[in-house]
Amino acid sequence: MNESAITSHIVDWMTSYAQQARAKGFVVGVSGGIDSAVTSALAALTGLEVHLLEMPIYQPEKHVTRAWEHMDFLADKHENVYKRRVDLTPVFEAHVQALDLDDSETQFLALANTRARLRMATLYAEAQNHGLLVAGTGNKVEDFGVGFYTKYGDGGVDISPIADLMKTEVYALGVYLGVPKSILKAAPTDGLWSDDRNDEDQLGASYPELEWAMEFAESMGWDPTSAPEADGRFLAGRGLTVRQGEIFQIYARFHRANRHKMLPIPVCTIPKDFK
Repeated sequence: MNESAITSHIVDWMTSYAQQARAKGFVVGVSGGIDSAVTSALAALTGLEVHLLEMPIYQPEKHVTRAWEHMDFLADKHENVYKRRVDLTPVFEAHVQALDLDDSETQFLALANTRARLRMATLYAEAQNHGLLVAGTGNKVEDFGVGFYTKYGDGGVDISPIADLMKTEVYALGVYLGVPKSILKAAPTDGLWSDDRNDEDQLGASYPELEWAMEFAESMGWDPTSAPEADGRFLAGRGLTVRQGEIFQIYARFHRANRHKMLPIPVCTIPKDFK
């Protein structure tokens, strides 16, 4: 992997897109994780105006500490970087009270996704106020593999600088860009839950395993629209280990469940003779 070439390519692409959009720069939500760290570092290298927002909602202290370590690092290194905290905990609490959701299992997932959507709304308010673009932090396996993001939450962005990089490639770029070791060593997490669960806890597989499954599915011509029961026939005779079969099943389940996030919004086309 040529980290130098990739960095230059992404920075040039971001700069060109912002100029064409007549935007002054970018706003990035910094969580203390690797994806937002790399995205914000790349944005800083454009030389354009970059606003970094830390937006806690009952955030574990270690997440906050990592986020600020990275934001301080970028602000000290780049004059075009501005940083600040927007505490969304009171907003979230008021929103929860107004919603008055049923006390059910689905409530917890709905409220987790609400956190991401409040952050999206905050980033867009900052962007519109300052003439900026919202830079997304999703990587390839999350955005196009398992769909591990919130629709109209962290999936609501103007541009996606690292969405063609696998998670392991994002880590490699993070090392090259000087991302703090505390972030590089931390277990990946979406930060949407009050407990300390990480991404692997939720997905049931590591990112290298899921990257293998994504590449395997694409290379073998797996049809994501096929029925789940067809997966056994698809895997038969492939010479996979038991664990590889399990990983593929995990990947296939998440991809099917979240495929609606990866496709254009369905539009009901009205026949011309009806109008």
